Amino acid sequence: MFTEENLRKVEEIKKRYPTTMATVLPVLWIAQEQFGWISEEVMHYVAELLQVPFNHVLGVVTFYSMYNRRPVGKYHIQVCANVSCMLRGSDSIVEHLEKRLGIKVGETTPDRMFTLSEVECLGSCGTAPMMQVNNDYYEDLTFEKVDRLLEGFRDGKGETRSKTQDARSQKQEVKV
Repeated sequence: MFTEENLRKVEEIKKRYPTTMATVLPVLWIAQEQFGWISEEVMHYVAELLQVPFNHVLGVVTFYSMYNRRPVGKYHIQVCANVSCMLRGSDSIVEHLEKRLGIKVGETTPDRMFTLSEVECLGSCGTAPMMQVNNDYYEDLTFEKVDRLLEGFRDGKGETRSKTQDARSQKQEVKV
């Protein structure tokens, strides 16, 4: 099921970890990048590929919110709902997004452009409220910033950055 390139990546990952059980997270990330989400079929495939129990793979997928257990839109908007973000208005940001997108948390727009999720701490408490869109952080959110981001994503001018950056070590400003 994996491409030849991804199978090579898996082999490289296996060399860096002491056991195959330790490779489950990065291999699932490769699977999600290739397939867009982690189905039960993909979980079985990863378990067989790594020769680890299926229940271990299932436990990882169901524990971490970074793994999508169903298809998501082109832009997966994940709003932090933990204490710092909540105290700084993340609930209002979620309500605003629901109205603007015409969907509720956990849903995807009919055009499959946006999926809206609430997630636990994304580790950017000092710049709350914040959200992650695909692999990129957007911080110090206001309704206006959210609206500009949505407009940019819709018209293709607001594509998320191609490389994931560690938002904890390098502050990301909203570019609009």
